[in-house]
Amino acid sequence: MSKVGLFAAVRRDARAGLSGRQIALKYRISRNTVAKALEQAWPEPRKQMEPRTSRLDTFKPVIDEMLRADLDAPRKQRHTAKRIFARLLDEHQAAEVSYQMVRAYVARRRGEIKIEAGRGPPQAFVPQSHRPGVEAEVDFGDVTVRIAGEQVKCFLFAFRMSYSGKAVHRIFATGGQEAFFEGHVHAFGVLGGLPTGKVRYDNLKAAVAQVLGFSRARKETERWTAFRSHYGLEPFYCQPGVTGAHEKGGVEGDIGWFRRNHLVPVPEAASLAELNEMIDLWDLQDQARRIGSRAHTIGEYFATEQPLLRPVPQEPFETGLLLPVRVDRYSQITVRTNRYSVPARLIGRPLRVMLHASELIVYDGSESVARHERLFAKASCRLELDHYLEVLIRKPGALPGATALEQARAAGKFTPVHDTWWAAACKAHGDRDGTRALIEVLLLARHIPTEYLVAGLAAALRAGALTADAVALEARKAAEDDRPLPVSPAESAHDGTSPVTFLTQRRLAQLPRDTRPLPSVAVYDQLLKHARPAGERPAQGGNT
Repeated sequence: MSKVGLFAAVRRDARAGLSGRQIALKYRISRNTVAKALEQAWPEPRKQMEPRTSRLDTFKPVIDEMLRADLDAPRKQRHTAKRIFARLLDEHQAAEVSYQMVRAYVARRRGEIKIEAGRGPPQAFVPQSHRPGVEAEVDFGDVTVRIAGEQVKCFLFAFRMSYSGKAVHRIFATGGQEAFFEGHVHAFGVLGGLPTGKVRYDNLKAAVAQVLGFSRARKETERWTAFRSHYGLEPFYCQPGVTGAHEKGGVEGDIGWFRRNHLVPVPEAASLAELNEMIDLWDLQDQARRIGSRAHTIGEYFATEQPLLRPVPQEPFETGLLLPVRVDRYSQITVRTNRYSVPARLIGRPLRVMLHASELIVYDGSESVARHERLFAKASCRLELDHYLEVLIRKPGALPGATALEQARAAGKFTPVHDTWWAAACKAHGDRDGTRALIEVLLLARHIPTEYLVAGLAAALRAGALTADAVALEARKAAEDDRPLPVSPAESAHDGTSPVTFLTQRRLAQLPRDTRPLPSVAVYDQLLKHARPAGERPAQGGNT
């Protein structure tokens, strides 16, 4: 029973005729409590205990004086909690005071002293309302995910409509300008339009080259100016640093909510493309939730907002960054501290790279010569074994230790069937010729799909045919028959179930049956019945 209920029960029993002594015995309370309950229906508030004394009390005036002196000190030469604690120990022998006590007091008193001195009002925020389809907010947040079994740090792009709270998310390997642009283009496609008013940004380097003074004026990067001009965006740049985070608090909170609700535990995917497909599904599901105490869901608000958006321009904007590169003697190019392979025939040539957020395309003139997924880490390399085959055919001894071969194994492009066939070929022909035979097989992958080439390797291995021609024949047979492919070296054992067929026999077997009669020389025999003309002599050496 609460004290208010106890007072009500005492007053009720008193009106019923019970004495104060009987009431005290009934509720096991003192006669003074009964008297107080009869005086007033509401109990007196509990007395507050006097604050306990602290070992810091003696030094609080000293700390306050240091904080007041900081009001006129240069910004970079003001007291920190650590410096105040050090001065207390050195100048005031405050050995009984701990650093934690000083830090907690300084964190509370610094703002109070500033307000007491009239240097600024207490921090306050004004609620804002947004019109449908007018404003939006954009931001990046870092996240950790597992891609192909490796834990990597990525960047979460968020574009959020201020009225409905509808947000579009995308994860990129980088937070650079190309990811910034691609995130916008993806968001415009999902939303089906663009906001008619301002879009709020912080001062990220992809858009802002320089903050001009203490105003909102900014010197923008040229590509960002062209991008926003193409789409007709009107940017609003928030105050730099933490002080301006509240000006786009909607997207700041959205990134935190999305990270906690969808990226915990750490998601796993085979590639960034697969992960972004999951994110698109989560964004669709989030339309059914309510933000705070709103009356309707995000999807219901966005249904009102979407018809009011501006249409997206029909002409696309090239979001990639074109960079000049040169191929070194290792048949590699360097892009943003990372190295990527190109065909060996291009060594020493100047090329161009179209750098996107998740991939890069290498051009020789107008011809695309290589395409790679972007690397997450710095100072890494991504090599394609196919780019080195022309070199390896002349230097077969370099293949066993090649970095490109190691990466091909890790990516599953060089299968255990390849290894088994290679070992058998080396045993039959020697290391040099066996390795060259394998390289010739790898060259076939430029014209034959990998799955059929693996099937051809397995069939040739079962038949003991360890030549590239035999593998090519069996790969074409697998492509024509489209039969199930072997998945392990065990299936390619020498069981004799799939002998190698000669190409001539295979072609003859596929020809239609010839129903024509066999040729005859009977018509020529008729010529023998005619007599030789008189006086004609037989040819020299002929029969008479």
